[in-house]
Amino acid sequence: MLYYLFDSLEKSQHIPGAGLFQYYSFRAALALLLSLFISLVFGKKIILYLQRKQIGESVRDLGLAGQIEKAGTPTMGGVIIILATLIPTLLVAKLGNIYIIMLLVTTIWMGFVGFLDDYVKVFQGHKDGMNGRFKVMGQIFLGIFIGATMYFHPDITIKQEIKTTQVQTIENQKVKFGEAEKSLKTTVPFFKNNEFSYEAFFKPLLGKFAWIGFILFIVFIITAVSNGANLTDGLDGLAAGTSVIMLIALGLFAWVSGNIIFSSYLNIMYIPNSGEITIFLAAFAGALIGFLWYNTYPAQVFMGDTGSLTIGGIIAVIAIIIRKELLIPLLAGIFLIENFSVILQVAYFKYTKKTTGTGKRILLMSPLHHHYQKKGIHESKIVARFWIVGIMLAVLSVIMLKLR
Repeated sequence: MLYYLFDSLEKSQHIPGAGLFQYYSFRAALALLLSLFISLVFGKKIILYLQRKQIGESVRDLGLAGQIEKAGTPTMGGVIIILATLIPTLLVAKLGNIYIIMLLVTTIWMGFVGFLDDYVKVFQGHKDGMNGRFKVMGQIFLGIFIGATMYFHPDITIKQEIKTTQVQTIENQKVKFGEAEKSLKTTVPFFKNNEFSYEAFFKPLLGKFAWIGFILFIVFIITAVSNGANLTDGLDGLAAGTSVIMLIALGLFAWVSGNIIFSSYLNIMYIPNSGEITIFLAAFAGALIGFLWYNTYPAQVFMGDTGSLTIGGIIAVIAIIIRKELLIPLLAGIFLIENFSVILQVAYFKYTKKTTGTGKRILLMSPLHHHYQKKGIHESKIVARFWIVGIMLAVLSVIMLKLR
């Protein structure tokens, strides 16, 4: 909203300096500060409200150190993250940008799905929340929307240097680029030009319906990452902290991919209008950092599924938008490991029970962070080490862009 106001003021020359709103860097910094302010100041008020309404976490005794003490801690704190992300984005981003629209829809939809799950847990007394199928259906609907938008919307395009003779001068530099084109290409290390085409992959299998394969793959990515974030949210500060690290890397990717000079210099895919995502990313990162103020050990509030499902959905959609989704196994490696630890634990238990009559476990407990708790490691140390691993994975993800 403010972007359009200051844009008109700058054009009419009523306020000197109003042109600052044309710069991604200024609006991103403003969004970051606003989201931090909202999450820190109003976050405290929301926590006190949750305490008054006795909206607290119900804890099952799994024999983990410090677990019982967490009972009654306010939950559904993901509302803080969502509000602190949406308000700055609505104020300073270009709301007509298709990528911003996709991210706003993702935030509201996944927040709604997570809120319903938390509501069932807190107010209806079902500790497992609503049936898992309903959560998965919510993720599938979002995946279909994102996949279909990526394929069909005319404003979602890429530009490639190798198919052009046109030259445009930007900031006194000559950059060769082609016309904006619809494409199912994405970024992946080790391939020629670091590009992979979904159309080339799915067309031999599905013919003219290759786009269906693309949408189904997008559904899989969003479901996997969203569930991974949900499973990771088991220790104070773990999900929020690792997510901030992923967002910093995604922010770098978005900044470079949306700038024709940088993308040309680094020889990576140029995605017109994607630079606007940096405003949303800054707001989201600020919201998570502010939330961490209250969520680090010992936590004063938990995000609940309202936050964790939303975080995973947003990270997946941002990666898809900037065409870095095939880097997710590395960048979001923490979420992936948490997912696989549960899958392997359950699969091995069922297999051994079927073959030997007695179910056996690979880990002391899943997800993985609980395994380390069972080994007697304090949760704050586990969280710090997961953050360090997350930083290493983020750095490796950035390096991978140059491996051809």
